[in-house]
Amino acid sequence: MVLQWYPGHMNKAKNQVQDRLKQVDIVLEIVDARLPFSSRNPVLEDIIGQKKHIIILNKSDLADPQRTKEWKLSFQQEGLAVIDLDAKHTNALGKINSAIRRELSEKIAKYENNGVKNYQIKAMCVGIPNVGKSTILNKMVGKNVAVTGNKPGVTKNQNWLKTSVGIDLLDTPGILWPKIDDNRVGLKLALSGAIKDQIFAPDDVAIFALSFLESFYLDSLLTVYNIEPNDLRNKTTPDILMFLTNKFGYKDDYDRAARKIINDVRKLKFGPVTFDVPGEFYEE
Repeated sequence: MVLQWYPGHMNKAKNQVQDRLKQVDIVLEIVDARLPFSSRNPVLEDIIGQKKHIIILNKSDLADPQRTKEWKLSFQQEGLAVIDLDAKHTNALGKINSAIRRELSEKIAKYENNGVKNYQIKAMCVGIPNVGKSTILNKMVGKNVAVTGNKPGVTKNQNWLKTSVGIDLLDTPGILWPKIDDNRVGLKLALSGAIKDQIFAPDDVAIFALSFLESFYLDSLLTVYNIEPNDLRNKTTPDILMFLTNKFGYKDDYDRAARKIINDVRKLKFGPVTFDVPGEFYEE
């Protein structure tokens, strides 16, 4: 599934991020904790370059906690600063403020030694659509200044926002890269809701979801759909989709069954699930 998804506002936003990078002290790269690799935009990584930045694994409440620990360790071993966050239910401001000040401690100390007190930090927030960036911003600012929504492409402009802890935040639209040509990455982004449902085939995504659940979360798959291991034996994943379609009472409506499976994943019917595995090989 090769996806090309690059509306004009995303290209414009990419250029604006590049232009305004020199105005900020640090970049907050928001990614989906369920997709710590797949939700990192390689275009943004190239733009950020050597600028100080922190990876924020948001939506950690939706992710497998053990996998989150593994991903944090993996990023730290690469020399990257990383925190995990459930922005909807935790003190996002306190956790991010502490992480920013750790990363900028030398710069802040330099300003203080030169007589500058309470240096106003400038941070840029970047990420792909639907990783919860606006929710984080609202929590940090303390009011609903950024539009939120459980769908991609909500934020369209760049805006400076003030916090109560001496950090100015530059909000940016979610930016996808021009072409997603890694089939697995595209399927994972579609499953998470980062890509609009209208532009992918639900059966492709559901078949990926079933294959992944069978490999890594088999007990949950069996329990949720009240099936036995023998029901899956000697079946290909498309066969399993057909089997479940009949079990759901949908006759031959495979698309309806596929959409149910996708929604069940998104609604945590299978519990917290992480779709990126540390060390997984991605083809170039």
